[in-house]
Amino acid sequence: MLGIRYAKTSPTTYVLHYQGGRLRREGAGRSFLYFAPTSTLVQVPLESADLPFVFNEVASDFQEVTIQGQLSYRVKDHKRLAGLLDFSVDARGGYISDDPELLKTRLVQTVQVLTRAVVQKKPLRQVLVGLDEIVAEVRRGLLSDEQVEMLGVEVLGVSLLSIKPAPEMAKALEAEARERLKVEADNAIYERRNAAVEKERMIKENELNTEIAVEAKRRAIRENQMAADIAVEEARAALVERQAANDKKLAESKAYMLEETLKPLRGFDWRTLMAVGAGGGDPRLMIATAFRELAENAQKIGELNMTPDLLNSLLKEGGGER
Repeated sequence: MLGIRYAKTSPTTYVLHYQGGRLRREGAGRSFLYFAPTSTLVQVPLESADLPFVFNEVASDFQEVTIQGQLSYRVKDHKRLAGLLDFSVDARGGYISDDPELLKTRLVQTVQVLTRAVVQKKPLRQVLVGLDEIVAEVRRGLLSDEQVEMLGVEVLGVSLLSIKPAPEMAKALEAEARERLKVEADNAIYERRNAAVEKERMIKENELNTEIAVEAKRRAIRENQMAADIAVEEARAALVERQAANDKKLAESKAYMLEETLKPLRGFDWRTLMAVGAGGGDPRLMIATAFRELAENAQKIGELNMTPDLLNSLLKEGGGER
C-alpha cells in the first residue's frame, strides 16, 4: 500500500513512533510497519560512545596549553533527551537535523568549562604534571553537572591523553629542564669528587693517627728504657755511695787502729824511737842523726872538722859491721 513502510531497529537503539502527534509505540530493537505520511520516528542510540575532544586553555600564569582527551558516555534517559533534542529520522534512517551532533558539542563544552575551571587555578608547570588531578576533578564535575543530568546522559569516564604547552614554551621548558639536569649532573660529579676527597682525607688521618700511635709507642718504649737506665744509674750511684761509705768506714777504722797503736808512743822523743826502730846497732844511722843535730845547731858551732876516714867508713857498704 502506498506510504506503508517497515521500520527495524537494533537492540542498542531506542525508537519512538509518533503518529498524529501521539506516541503509538516505543522500545529498543522494535520492528513494525507504519504509515510514513503521518508518522514520525525518533531513534535514540543507547550504546556507549567515545567522544574525542581537543581545545586550548590558559593557565594561571597566562601560558596557553592544548588539552586532548576523550569522553565516554551513554544515554540513560532517552525520553528526556528526545524531548530536548530532535533525533527524528527520515525514511532511510538518517537524522533530519543536526541535534545529534549538538549533543556532542554540548558535552565537549561541558568538559571544556570544567577543565578551564581547574587549569586556570594552576600555573603551567603544575598543569603539565598534574594530569591525574585534573582528570579526577573534571570527572567529579561531570557526575554532578546539571546540564549533563538534564540531557539524560550518563558519563562513563573521561581521560586526558595529553597536555601540551605552546611550542616556544615547550622549548624553553626543555632547555630549563636540560640545564637543571646538567646542574644535577655537575652536583653529582662534585659530590662524588668531594666524597673521594673526604675518603682520602680519612685515609690520611688514619695514616697520621697510625704514625702518631706508633711514635707514641716508640716514645713509651724509649721512656721505659730511659726509666730502666735511670734505675740502673740510681742503683749504681747507690752502690758507689755504699762503697764510698764502706771505704770511709774502713779508712776511719784503720786510722783509729793506727792512732790507738801510736798513742802509747806520743810521749817519747823521735830520736829515741828511731834508735829503737833501728835496733840501736846501725852506726851510720846514729852518725846521720848526729849530723842532723849539728845542722840544726850550726849557728852554735864554731868549727867542724871531718876526716876522710870518717866519710869513707860512712860510704863503704857494710861499714857498720865489726
